[in-house]
Amino acid sequence: MRIIRDSVFIDPADRGAAAAIGNFDGVHIGHRAVIDIARAAADAAKAPLGIMTFEPHPRSYFARDTAPFRLMNAEARANRLAKLGVEKLYEVPFNTALASLTPRDFAQKIIHDQLGLVHVVVGADFCFGKDRKGTVADLQAFGAEMGFGVTIAPIIAIAGANISSTAIRAALTDGRPRDAAAMLGHWHRIEGAVIRGHQRGRELGYPTANMSIAGLHPPKFGVYAVKVDVLEGAFKGTYSGAASIGVRPMFGENIPNCETFIFDFKGDLYGTHLSVALVDYLRPELKFDSLDALITQMDADCATARDILTDVR
Repeated sequence: MRIIRDSVFIDPADRGAAAAIGNFDGVHIGHRAVIDIARAAADAAKAPLGIMTFEPHPRSYFARDTAPFRLMNAEARANRLAKLGVEKLYEVPFNTALASLTPRDFAQKIIHDQLGLVHVVVGADFCFGKDRKGTVADLQAFGAEMGFGVTIAPIIAIAGANISSTAIRAALTDGRPRDAAAMLGHWHRIEGAVIRGHQRGRELGYPTANMSIAGLHPPKFGVYAVKVDVLEGAFKGTYSGAASIGVRPMFGENIPNCETFIFDFKGDLYGTHLSVALVDYLRPELKFDSLDALITQMDADCATARDILTDVR
C-alpha cells in the first residue's frame, strides 16, 4: 500500500483511484462495509482501491484542547487498511486552507483536480466543506457535474444499535474490550514503538515493553489479557501477554501508558513497533501495601491471562 501525504505535488501514478472517504477511526465494521463498496467500484472501473482520509483528525484541528479521543493513531490505521487490501491511502493534510474550502471547492480541487478520483464512497451521514455544509446529495450532484461516481453507503447496525467510533469508545471506557471488538471486527489495538521506562518491571521479575498512549482514547485503566504482535525485527511474530494501562499508582506517576509483559519472551524490543490487542479486562489499577503484594497479584494476573488466551488467535 502506498501512503500519499502530498495531494498537491502528487505522482500521476497515484491518481485515479476509487476511494472511500472518511476518518476511519478504528476501521470498524461500518467502515469495512464502506471499503467493500469502494472495492467493488474499483474492480468495476479497473482502478486502484483507495482511502481518502485526513491527518490530523479534523476534530483535533477544530477542538485542539479536547481530551484524547482517537481509537487509532495514523500508523495503526494504515496497518489495518493495508490488511484490507487498500492500495492507495491518501492522508490529506487537514489545515486552515482545507477547512476553508466550500463544498464545491472541496469536490473540485481535492477530489477531482488533485486526486483525480474516478469514484467515491461515503457514509450516509457524511458532511464536507466549510462548516460541514456539504451533504451527500451535494456530493452526488458535484460528481455528476465533474465526472466522478458517487455511492452512498448505509449505516451498519448490530442488534439494532448503530456501529460508531463513539460506541466503541464507550465500550473501552467501561472495560468491555470484547464488546468493542464485536463492533470493530477485530481486537482493539494499541500500536507504536517501545520506549524506555524506569525498568521497575525488570527488577520485579516482570520486564515490560512500554508504549505511549498519548493522543489516544484511554481504555479503562487496569490490567488486560493481550495478544502482542511484534511488527518488525528479529522477534517478529505473535505472542501472548498481560498489559497494564494507566498511571502506575504504586509508584506515584501520572502519565498514562501501556506496559506489556510478554509471556516466555527474552529479547530487546526498544524502538521496535508493537501492536497490543486488548482481549479481556482483568482488574482495575490498584495501589498495594508492598512490592511483595504487587508481585503476588501480578503472578495471579498472568495465570488468569494465560488461561483466557489459550484459545485466542
